[in-house]
Amino acid sequence: MTGTPVQSRWLANANGGELEALGYKEGYRVDVDVPDSTRAKAASYCLHFQIPIDWWWAPAKFDPVKSPMLFFEKDKPVIPPVQPNVGLDMIQYVEKTARPGSIKLFRTQSPRHFEGGDWDQGGSCQRLQPLLPEQVEELFSVQNNGTNVEARLVNQHLYKALKGSDFQILDITHMSEFRADAHPSTAGGKKHNDCMHWCLPGITDT
Repeated sequence: MTGTPVQSRWLANANGGELEALGYKEGYRVDVDVPDSTRAKAASYCLHFQIPIDWWWAPAKFDPVKSPMLFFEKDKPVIPPVQPNVGLDMIQYVEKTARPGSIKLFRTQSPRHFEGGDWDQGGSCQRLQPLLPEQVEELFSVQNNGTNVEARLVNQHLYKALKGSDFQILDITHMSEFRADAHPSTAGGKKHNDCMHWCLPGITDT
């Protein structure tokens, strides 16, 4: 996958097919082998190339019944859906097409600090002080299966995929784990701190 895959609306065919047989009636079609043309060409003219690791196109973001995310490759549905780490093959594509001397970065994601439930299940981020090291490990440790471990798991895939490449890693994850108190929404007067939608790629005072 290179750049952003092309997305369109998918509707079931009256004649049926693989997706129809599984009960799908409509959804978002994402062609993983047809990149957005503008972004696919970006590496050839950018001197500074930064790829963020973010959450936006996770299948869980979509209603699994009314608007599921359906992957296609070579015009055929991909069943089961592709896993997120598959997209990391863009690394080789960027290295092949990038301008000589360009700076290539992967920026890791800022972690979530929700406690008492997920973002849509009553969870909140109401801390007023930075976390202590032991609190960080309680929330984020891979070994201890921390409740908010996802960012560290994603980073493990990223470091493995970037090994041997000339990409640099801008790792904001660990320093941001401590700052459950650093949500910009507080300054804007919002009562709910949503740490999945920070305005900045990292904590506000970095």
